[in-house]
Amino acid sequence: MITNRATILIVDDDKDLLQLLSLRLKTANYDVTAVDSAEKAIDQLTISRPHLVITDLRMGGMNGIELLEVIQRDNPSLPVIILTAHGSIPDAISATHKGVFGFLTKPFDSKDLLSQVEKAVGLVGMGNMPEVSSSINVDDEWRKEIITRSSLMEDLIQQAWLVAQSDASVFIRGDSGTGKELFAQAIHRASPRKDKTFVTINCAAIPEQLLESELFGYNKGAFTGATRNHKGLIQEANGGTLFLDEIGDMPVSLQAKLLRVIQERVIRVLGSTQDISVDIRLISATHRDINEEIRLGQFREDLYYRLNVVSLEIPPLSERREDISLIVNKFLSELSDRYDKALKNFSPAALELLLLAPLPGNVRQLRNIVEQAFTLCTTQVIPASLVKGALREVPMDLPSLKDAKARFEKDYILKILKITAGNVSQAARLAKRNRTEFYKLLHRHEVDPGAFKVPKNSPVESSSVG
Repeated sequence: MITNRATILIVDDDKDLLQLLSLRLKTANYDVTAVDSAEKAIDQLTISRPHLVITDLRMGGMNGIELLEVIQRDNPSLPVIILTAHGSIPDAISATHKGVFGFLTKPFDSKDLLSQVEKAVGLVGMGNMPEVSSSINVDDEWRKEIITRSSLMEDLIQQAWLVAQSDASVFIRGDSGTGKELFAQAIHRASPRKDKTFVTINCAAIPEQLLESELFGYNKGAFTGATRNHKGLIQEANGGTLFLDEIGDMPVSLQAKLLRVIQERVIRVLGSTQDISVDIRLISATHRDINEEIRLGQFREDLYYRLNVVSLEIPPLSERREDISLIVNKFLSELSDRYDKALKNFSPAALELLLLAPLPGNVRQLRNIVEQAFTLCTTQVIPASLVKGALREVPMDLPSLKDAKARFEKDYILKILKITAGNVSQAARLAKRNRTEFYKLLHRHEVDPGAFKVPKNSPVESSSVG
């Protein structure tokens, strides 16, 4: 039934039902996390992203609809099944409009439960989904190169799985070194074209005069030096996937020809008068701001719309620092195997430097740092000094939780006093604190509310709220 163990988060304030659901799903070979409130579910989602959420509709505190809204905002491709009681039809209709995956009516039928769960986890690439061709055997192999524990990345991976089941063109945006090609490869491996060719071309790495002949191919005698027929990369990818990396660097003169390939699914080899039909899945990627390139006349807007049927935005490593230690360990293992050396580890101080480093080059830069430190290290433990030498940048100054809270609190107070023009009573009401508590906050942060008062007869004074 399931080719891999999918993880399911169950949310219900009824402890007995929570236990029953957990038991049924664990018996069916699912990994289950159970919590008794929506608030705890949100905390759990920040720790690890499941493949499915099953939540009760009516709970004390935040209800199932409100939890669904949070999930839709932060993890739009995460399926949610809602447990409803008889008489909850209006709420169920509301949930349907918000994009809930399915419903289970209490008391639920076990077969219905497992059927809906199987469809939901199939939707995110953890099982054979009925709508997907039976020739596709789905498991985690398709995404094996993408190492993450980030909820942000897990949602992106599930979006990649969904788009892989169609032939829609995919546009991947991300800074240099974030792993755009890894996502393109993963989409190919998850698609019905996975047994066909995956062809990559970096549009920024090939001179303009050669890029056209590399893409479209040429016949003998097409130009000086064309001494034989040459098959282009578009033809090489026929039946499979063509990945155009750094598409933002493609010359404008060539963009019109690529547009014709997408629209008509034909190419014309240089030196030929005949069109050749091609069947390709097109994935493109760039680190450039394409909207700005379009404004400057460097990129065709009509081509962009054809390429950008589905868009994926890969976050920089600075937005998913929880992945750094995982990626580091993967690189260390690979280097140990490649050089046939004993596996080394970073010292706690060295790893802390990596966790706080700016890393503008993202995963690619992290790989270089790890390889340099590994190569130069003569001991089993890699010291912080080697990481400092490899970084060449000052690590980010991450404040303590206490300092961060104090900074936020003071900024909040300053902002609210500015809004109220130094009116402490009004500021306390907006902050939902009594005057005594608010004065204590002012004293703690050494803030003088008088500095925010508007001078009398000022044109601003009459517009402030008293």
